[in-house]
Amino acid sequence: MATAAATSPATAPSSFPSTARKSTLTTLRVSRKLKLAPAALSSDPSPAFRSVTAFAPATVANLGPGFDFLGCAVADASLSLGDTITATLDPALPPGTVAISAVTSPARPDLAARLSRDPLRNCAGIAAVATLRALGVRSHAVSLELAKGLPLGSGLGSSAASAAAAVKAVDALFGSLLSPHELVLAGLESEKAVSGFHADNIAPAILGGFVLVQSYDPFKLVQLPCPPSLRLCFVLVTPDFEAPTSKMRAALPKHVDIGQHVRNASQAAALVAAVLLGDTAGIGSAMSSDGIVEPTRAPLIPGMAAVKAAALEAGALGCTISGAGPTAVAVIQGDEKGEQIARRMIDAFWLAGKLKATATVAQLDRAGARVIATSRLE
Repeated sequence: MATAAATSPATAPSSFPSTARKSTLTTLRVSRKLKLAPAALSSDPSPAFRSVTAFAPATVANLGPGFDFLGCAVADASLSLGDTITATLDPALPPGTVAISAVTSPARPDLAARLSRDPLRNCAGIAAVATLRALGVRSHAVSLELAKGLPLGSGLGSSAASAAAAVKAVDALFGSLLSPHELVLAGLESEKAVSGFHADNIAPAILGGFVLVQSYDPFKLVQLPCPPSLRLCFVLVTPDFEAPTSKMRAALPKHVDIGQHVRNASQAAALVAAVLLGDTAGIGSAMSSDGIVEPTRAPLIPGMAAVKAAALEAGALGCTISGAGPTAVAVIQGDEKGEQIARRMIDAFWLAGKLKATATVAQLDRAGARVIATSRLE
């Protein structure tokens, strides 16, 4: 039987946000202490469903000059670009615990065997435990089935997608009692355990759209609204090459020239302004202008410089490394040139880096983690 994890592990790192999607900037300020939902303070919540399935999209972190403080959610029409979790009430488990009953990876069968089914060593399990604790669930246990749609070490927020789908599914299982900031908190607890205390993947994976991490202490998020008419698409090209986040972070410079800092800060500000204005060309230009992180990471990804050049020559408005890489992300307006640009980028990875690659043309995902199926209580 799958290992069960109780909901009483150590206190979570920080707390956070809330997010009604408005046409104005939404600022999310959070204290450093875990705050339980009102229902959790008074009683053990009753289940609303027997099982819930939730999907969470891929994310593009950093967006060029926004290292560790900017990110956005991306998804394709088939919802294959992301992870899916089914959370089910499991009376066979001890109350208040979480177990992982199955891990599958339809597009990458070998990937499932690499993921632990120990809930305290799996992103989804850690996030689910944190969610049950925030809800105050003591009388019920939950088993998880993880369908992994994202590759590991791809720069597409793989760990964040698992965590985001888990918190959304478990919360919905008990009636969706947690606020958006509590969901992000539970997901961040998973990210902290797996890849470090940074929210530029987990926040957009849960909230959707563009998110700015304004501060980590105190923790403050700002959702960046963009006009509904914005036809922003992303060409995501992932080579057959794994780039562990730890290795890519170790490559970063320890000191930055003041001129480089000023230039990067101005480009990050320009990117935020372009999002708010719905300026696709401005978004692409700013994303291509990172002078600190990309120059140190690109040489570690065979062919990356040639891939960026090929994307821009083919008509992309901008191109950079997605997260820690190795995925290259190009920005386009609409999807008309998507396949053409993707082909040029794939060819460049092969010719310059001797790496096979796959491509997906995705859109900005404004919804974030969402419930896609439920099963009623019997």
